[in-house]
Amino acid sequence: MALYGGARDVSMFRRVNRELMGSIISEEVIFYKYKVTQTKTNMYGEAFEGRNFADPVMLFALVEVGPQEAPTSDLGVDFTWTMTFRFLRDDLLSKLNEANQGTFNTYQQPFIQYGAEIHPEVGDIIQYQNGYWEVDNTNATQFFVGKDPQYPYYDAAGNNPLNTGLENFGYNVEVRCDCHYVPSDRLNIIKSRM
Repeated sequence: MALYGGARDVSMFRRVNRELMGSIISEEVIFYKYKVTQTKTNMYGEAFEGRNFADPVMLFALVEVGPQEAPTSDLGVDFTWTMTFRFLRDDLLSKLNEANQGTFNTYQQPFIQYGAEIHPEVGDIIQYQNGYWEVDNTNATQFFVGKDPQYPYYDAAGNNPLNTGLENFGYNVEVRCDCHYVPSDRLNIIKSRM
C-alpha cells in the first residue's frame, strides 16, 4: 500500500494549486475549442469559410513564453512565436466530476465553479493578451507522487501482487498545450465583448 498520494493528499494538493493559479498567479487565457464537424471544407480539405469554434471559455493557466523569431526566405520575412500553456486537469474536466463539485472559496473570487468540459486537441485556439495561439501538441503526463491512478497494473486475476489499492493513489495534475502564434486575420474569431 502506498503511503502518500491518497484522497486527502490529492485534495490538499488540488486546493493549493487552485489557490496558486486563481489568486496568486491569476494568468487568464481564453480557450476556443475547434469544431471540426461544423467547419465546411473544400476539395483540398481547407476551411473555405473559416474555421468554426465553440463559445470561448476563460481559464487560469501557467504561461511559458517562447522566443520570437523572424526568419527570412524568398517570400519575405516570416514571424514565429511559440508558447506553452499549462492548465490544471481538474479545471478542464466535467462539472459533474467529484473534484469540481461545490464552490471553492478564494479571497479574490468568492465562488468559482470549476469544470469547463474541455479536452484540448490539436487545432484549438488559445487567446492570450491580444494574440492567438494554435495548439500543436498536448501532453497530460505530470503525476502527483509519480502515479497515474488510471493504471494500477492488475494481474489476470484482477489483483496487484505488490500493492493492493493502487487505484486510490496518485493524481494526474496538468494538461500542457504547446502552441504557435496565428495572426488574427486567419481565424474566424470576432471579439465583440469581453
